[in-house]
Amino acid sequence: MEAIMPRWAHLCIDMQRMFDEETAWNVPWMAKVSGQIEELAARTPARTIFTRFIPPRSASQMPGAWKTYYEKWDQMTLNRLPRELVDLLPALARFVPPARIFDKRTYSPWVDGRLYQFLVQDGVDTLIVTGGETDVCVLATVVGAIDLGYRVLIPHDAVCSGADSTHDSTLELLGARFSVQVEMTSTEELLAKVVR
Repeated sequence: MEAIMPRWAHLCIDMQRMFDEETAWNVPWMAKVSGQIEELAARTPARTIFTRFIPPRSASQMPGAWKTYYEKWDQMTLNRLPRELVDLLPALARFVPPARIFDKRTYSPWVDGRLYQFLVQDGVDTLIVTGGETDVCVLATVVGAIDLGYRVLIPHDAVCSGADSTHDSTLELLGARFSVQVEMTSTEELLAKVVR
């Protein structure tokens, strides 16, 4: 892996209490990757952006298939979910500020263009992507970043999912089919290559 030059950002996807605690969306092994993510954020808090997946108050507030989705997952709407569960894990929230938070309503953070404009203003050309879930929001983030022309680095020990088989398949897909645009690495190797 080549050195990571100064125009990079750490984009940490949805490391929130609602995925860590006992909810319908619990990701059992989020705890296994939170230490690596914490280490990355601690080294570079000003370059870290935490996304948060924010459910609607009710299914009726969402369009199309999202309405059907939240009818199925009604217990995860803000009418029923304690609001504090959308917060970041406490070990990560302590980095804000200087780390920043970007709230989104969809799997992808690119839909409304706000994140892209923010990164353009900062001159970012490389994204380190961590968080969860590998086969849902991380996947949507990475594919969108590829389309926008970013060099993407994924530390395989800093992403997680609730399903091992699709986690493994997604990492294999991203590492093989998108090998020109996506580099798979480890947190240790990544930290050794970062140019501050």
